[in-house]
Amino acid sequence: MDDLLQLPWFSDAQRELVRDLHRRAGAERWLDPHADDVAALRSALDVLGRWGILPLTVAQPWSLTSNVLAREVLAYHSGIADLAFVMQALGALPILLMGSEATKSALLPKVASGRACMAFALSEPEAGSDVAALTTAARHEPRGGYCIDGSKHLISNAGAADYYTVFARTGEGKKGISAFVVDARAPGVEVEKQVPSSPHPLGIVRFKHVIVPSSAMLGAEGDGLKLALMTLERCRTTVGAAACGFARRAFDEALKHCRARRMFGSTLAEQPLAQARLAEMHARLEASRLLVYRAAWAYDQSAGQGRITRQAALAKWQATENAQWIIDQALQLAGGLGVLQGSIFERLYREIRPLRIYEGASEVQQLVIARELLSSHTLTTQER
Repeated sequence: MDDLLQLPWFSDAQRELVRDLHRRAGAERWLDPHADDVAALRSALDVLGRWGILPLTVAQPWSLTSNVLAREVLAYHSGIADLAFVMQALGALPILLMGSEATKSALLPKVASGRACMAFALSEPEAGSDVAALTTAARHEPRGGYCIDGSKHLISNAGAADYYTVFARTGEGKKGISAFVVDARAPGVEVEKQVPSSPHPLGIVRFKHVIVPSSAMLGAEGDGLKLALMTLERCRTTVGAAACGFARRAFDEALKHCRARRMFGSTLAEQPLAQARLAEMHARLEASRLLVYRAAWAYDQSAGQGRITRQAALAKWQATENAQWIIDQALQLAGGLGVLQGSIFERLYREIRPLRIYEGASEVQQLVIARELLSSHTLTTQER
């Protein structure tokens, strides 16, 4: 990926970050999450903590570009390492953005070292993309604090996390959602495992009369939806980066296979059909990476004060859709070997599919983009 790294969007420190992380991640023997997904996740988190890469997830000022580059490299080498990295950001960014100084001091150093494993508890069975429909409730306790009751599902790091960032209803409507940090060991927190197609810790997290102090709230009452959207907008771009990492690995493996595979008296790489396929894979991958890098650059240029709603949606939508296509084509070029369980193509095929749904499905991103475009056009017309 050195060619695009020469763009002026990146600093020398970021270029060195990519090269160093690529070298380390390529040499690491990551645990197989098929055997024990929690152990694999915690092991990956320990490794990233030792490497000193996790401070990127909670640094101040926070760099979207650095997080994007880290995710692309980690996803290229290991899906579980990528998950370990991004969940620290997803779970801890709400603390960084709206946590009290006491909460930040207590938790963020643990996140940055890998001693605290984070989770982001937002989705519910009837409130996935429609965040405002969530029903988990947090009511005031007579003696102070809040009592949380409800159920979250499809929560990554469920059963592995030390802390959950939980979004619960404290009032009516969109302005009645608040956010809390909940210790996974708190009485009343229960986890039921769910098994995804790509193995990693995932599950239902139930909160049964879980008492938390008022200091566990992030921001003020009613800030929850705003905080969730702020966090997702930042991490949405990094989902596109992970998709590019998966796709780049598939492309490299397909290229290697085509050069070595002999058929009909020549290599597969010499067949015009294969050449055309490789060319389109390369073009889609480069286009996706540029969209992701542009969104990250735009965010960092504003010092975190600007909105990149449209750019983030474009990057996430196109990168994940293109990655699905690229990986499918790579598997097709690999033929029967590609569908064998345990092959790199089979692993990538399973790993890419959820990314088209996580943090806003492709269809949601299309609606976001259209809404932004139509709003911009209306304002332009009125100005005239």
